[in-house]
Amino acid sequence: MATLAHRLLSRSRQAILQHGHALSVRSYAKDAAPSNLPPLKGDEMLKNIFFEVKKKYETALGILKKEKITIDPDDPAAVAQYANVMKTVREKADLYSDSQRIKYTIEQRTQGIPDARTYFLTLQEIRIKSGLTDDLGAEAMMMEALEKVEKEIKKPLLRSDKKNMSLLLAEFDKINKKLGIRKEDLPKYEEELELKVAKAELQELKKNAVEAMETQLKREEFKDEQMVDVRSLDIRNFI
Repeated sequence: MATLAHRLLSRSRQAILQHGHALSVRSYAKDAAPSNLPPLKGDEMLKNIFFEVKKKYETALGILKKEKITIDPDDPAAVAQYANVMKTVREKADLYSDSQRIKYTIEQRTQGIPDARTYFLTLQEIRIKSGLTDDLGAEAMMMEALEKVEKEIKKPLLRSDKKNMSLLLAEFDKINKKLGIRKEDLPKYEEELELKVAKAELQELKKNAVEAMETQLKREEFKDEQMVDVRSLDIRNFI
């Protein structure tokens, strides 16, 4: 079961390291030293980043030791509880939410992309790598809208072309209206995303737990033991 706890801790550690990569270097390089003081040397910067990441990890570990997690991805209540625990971890340790992490990834990956087509193909790649599904078929509609605009203007659409980008955005507004997507509902969509991610992570935890128990039961000293229900496991006992 140590493997199971390791998986959960790895999830928190990964989030911390991603957050640290996104913020810490930029923060320390720009803001760590006031303008009237000499800039931080490389080793001092790395030391400060290390201590910040260490503090965040210890904060996350402390929360995971206290909160009960039920490994049942098929139970909406268990999924919601897990999502709340991970939300508490993010808030207390000052980490990105999954939607914030995706937003940051988009900003970094699309920076400098001149044309709309490459931009949207990059968004699609990020979505797939993030494990998200396009259940509404919005991507296909967006690409059709882009095809329509580029056919009208008879050239590739550049993101810097404000006049023709406004044509594309108008098409997107139509798509959003057709799909029933409203800006004021964005917090609801973010919550749905967090629950979807939580469910996927619980499924992975369950898979790891079953595999760990199956491996253990193959050992001679455990051959007479019965596999327990993963829902009865308390990860806090293995952290």
